[in-house]
Amino acid sequence: MGTSEAVLQVLSGANPLLFNSATCSGNLDSTFPSRFLYKYTKKRVSRYKRLFNCSSTLQSDLGLNRLKGLGYGLSGCREVNRLQLLSCKCQQAESVSGLTAEDGNGTWFVDSAKKLNLNSVANTPNILEFQDVQQFEQEKKSFTSNGAAGTTIDSVSKATVDCLEDEAWNLLRDSMVYYCGSPIGTIAANDPTSSNVLNYDQVFIRDFIPSGIAFLLKGEYDIVRNFILHTLQLQSWEKTMDCHSPGQGLMPASFKVRTVPLDGDDSATEEVLDPDFGEAAIGRVAPVDSGLWWIILLRAYGKCSGDLSVQERIDVQTGIKMILKLCLADGFDMFPTLLVTDGSCMIDRRMGIHGHPLEIQALFYSALLCAREMLAPEDGSADLIRALNNRLVALSFHIREYYWIDLRKLNEIYRYKTEEYSYDAVNKFNIYPDQIPPWLVEWMPNKGGYLIGNLQPAHMDFRFFSLGNIWSIVNGLATRDQSHAILDLMEAKWADLVADMPLKICYPALEGQEWQIITGSDPKNTPWSYHNAGSWPTLLWQFTVACIKMNRPEIAARAVQVAEKRLSQDKWPEYYDTKRARFIGKQAQLFQTWSIAGYLVSKILLADPSAAKILTTEEDSELVNAFSCMISANPRRKRGRKNLNQTYIV
Repeated sequence: MGTSEAVLQVLSGANPLLFNSATCSGNLDSTFPSRFLYKYTKKRVSRYKRLFNCSSTLQSDLGLNRLKGLGYGLSGCREVNRLQLLSCKCQQAESVSGLTAEDGNGTWFVDSAKKLNLNSVANTPNILEFQDVQQFEQEKKSFTSNGAAGTTIDSVSKATVDCLEDEAWNLLRDSMVYYCGSPIGTIAANDPTSSNVLNYDQVFIRDFIPSGIAFLLKGEYDIVRNFILHTLQLQSWEKTMDCHSPGQGLMPASFKVRTVPLDGDDSATEEVLDPDFGEAAIGRVAPVDSGLWWIILLRAYGKCSGDLSVQERIDVQTGIKMILKLCLADGFDMFPTLLVTDGSCMIDRRMGIHGHPLEIQALFYSALLCAREMLAPEDGSADLIRALNNRLVALSFHIREYYWIDLRKLNEIYRYKTEEYSYDAVNKFNIYPDQIPPWLVEWMPNKGGYLIGNLQPAHMDFRFFSLGNIWSIVNGLATRDQSHAILDLMEAKWADLVADMPLKICYPALEGQEWQIITGSDPKNTPWSYHNAGSWPTLLWQFTVACIKMNRPEIAARAVQVAEKRLSQDKWPEYYDTKRARFIGKQAQLFQTWSIAGYLVSKILLADPSAAKILTTEEDSELVNAFSCMISANPRRKRGRKNLNQTYIV
């Protein structure tokens, strides 16, 4: 059959095999026998949910919130009927808009074509037979002369990617959690095959960030607004562990919507939010990054939605100040960096990052910039803003000067003198040259560099940590030259940092005796697994923002193409193992929400790079001038003790 005839038969519906339900779902999870049926069943359930005043927390029970073949509609209806018995005591939130996929007005062909896997289509002779590429190209030209036919062919060529994005959006919406009738967040993972959910059925602050960004970019602001305000209420909850209470500004690591019986009435129930500030977490570590991410998301919400009333609220302004006061509190530390324990961020297990890890410093710097932009000018905030500005200058100088490493700086450390007791010491932190690991000497490219993972007295952690370096580009903590150098290094070391699935959380892995001592022989953090140099698809969205900011989006697009080859067929894992990320992580949760959301954010931003501005920050001229003055006074460039008579305040 000629190509022209085949396409015409497709358009006229003469080839029914093309839209067979088995064909459309052939590359999807076996629990999804028909995406076409699932799409419309889900819409009906969503409409049912909006009829009730109380929360439809379908996602709080992993056994009910996943599609089980054709039974999804029935189980969904049973869940809604059960929720009619709930008696909600909280104030009804605003109506939710845009929670379900839009009812498409396109043709039946385009709608169904989005469900196709073109790899299987191209190899099936009963569907379309293209004899050779030249014939296809010649006949394609004749079709593109007709506007409708040209549009159809373009739709077919994008069918695989469109199908992947549709699947991702459906999965993201499946993970949504409702509280008192309003969406409030997304659970960490929605894996129907896992019997041991641990705390993956909770809403994590850090995990929701890519979900929130995806919804913002989609124009669905309600869920982000609700998340911001409800987590703010949890900030003031009493939190204790062994009779000790942390600072008031601490944000929870996660929370869960629970249904509990009303006092004195066993027949009625109400919904409550149950937060975890680390007192129930594995290792009992407080989440330092939660409050920092919350401030970043708050700013993004205002910039994307145009609704500044949220950040101007008195309770929100108070919440920002509480986080800042907790972070800016005086201590014994001599450095402007934030001192934290091991496992207090995305790497939430023992991995030797205690002290001043780069990831926390990058988020800290970003939160300070965002807070300065949102804080209302008033007399009561003057001292806080002054401390914030001074910390910004000191922190940027410290990171750029002492965390940066490239081939030239590595050679300089190699020639360091030690035990320097003076005010003008070059080796300020008494770093011993023997600390330079052998792998780094060969790994460092001639062009490029990066910010090291940690810096403390007599200790430099030379590992490359992806999130800290990427976010330092996004928020301007790294200089422009340093930012380009980081991307240069990531391109040069693509086989190590991206390989078969982006992106390594750190490089290289701790192995042998080093792994035993630093991790305590952690069976989950074995070499090249999980946080020990595992590959995390969620890092795609931060990487995309960084590449777009530096006007190098082609690098991110290349990484997204790598991820698209496997994410769906592997069922959206949490992380991947081995040096080249060839295996799904041995303990990875499937249908991990931030893997799904990270991919969606990357696709949206690559299609509209200007949207990345809601996440990026730029230095103002006063901050740059203050930093330049500190550089000129740096003893590394001008020896001798010098008393500065002027204090630089932005």
